[in-house]
Amino acid sequence: MNTADKPIFLPDGQNTIHDGIEHEPTGGKGLIDTTDTLMLLLDHQSGLFQNVKDISVAELRANATALAKLAALLQIPVITTASVPDGPNGPLMPEIHEAAPHAVYVPRKGEVSAWDNALFVKTVRETGKKTLIIAGVWTSVCVMFPALTAKAEGYKVYAVIDASGDPSELASRTTIARFIQAGIVPISANAVICEFHRTWNRPDAAELADLYCMVSPNYRAVMESFQRAEEVAKKAMPKATGAAAELAHQK
Repeated sequence: MNTADKPIFLPDGQNTIHDGIEHEPTGGKGLIDTTDTLMLLLDHQSGLFQNVKDISVAELRANATALAKLAALLQIPVITTASVPDGPNGPLMPEIHEAAPHAVYVPRKGEVSAWDNALFVKTVRETGKKTLIIAGVWTSVCVMFPALTAKAEGYKVYAVIDASGDPSELASRTTIARFIQAGIVPISANAVICEFHRTWNRPDAAELADLYCMVSPNYRAVMESFQRAEEVAKKAMPKATGAAAELAHQK
């Protein structure tokens, strides 16, 4: 969120890009305001992963890790929690806290919904953020319950569908339908990165490009082919310049 000199976005509610270039001032309306955002990564646990059927666990883990890395890169607060991690639901995947060491883990006392835990809600409120980006396992429970309650309390809520998982595609589809009915915005990990990114004219652009490669591995091939084309063009340039000079000399 910060450049070497000044922030790209200001906490003024305008969500306008500030990178030294003139932009349309209303361009960020309707998009995620990164200055007002808190990321909740809920119950990404090894036992629960074994029941995920609507997305591959490898994709789910990569997308959740990309969100954690995005939060660390842009200094977005992160809260994690787990549902009975010493039981069959299993421990949290380690990648999240490795990627986002600033993430705050809140233990629960057996509550299925994180929002039923007083300490969790207190930790959310103390950030002062009113826009929540939520991902978790299962989408229909661990994401749904806190998302519905937070929305009812006046938060803007985004549910990252491909950084979450459900026991079936039917469960996932019905969950998305319920999100929409409640005014919760379904979103992808790639879209979250894009909305936080907004402009390539920033010093952390290369690091953001690496995150795209996590959520869309084929983007790595795009980058590699472009880089290779640039290398070939640079090597060919001296030869072309020399040939032109020789031709001019002959004339």
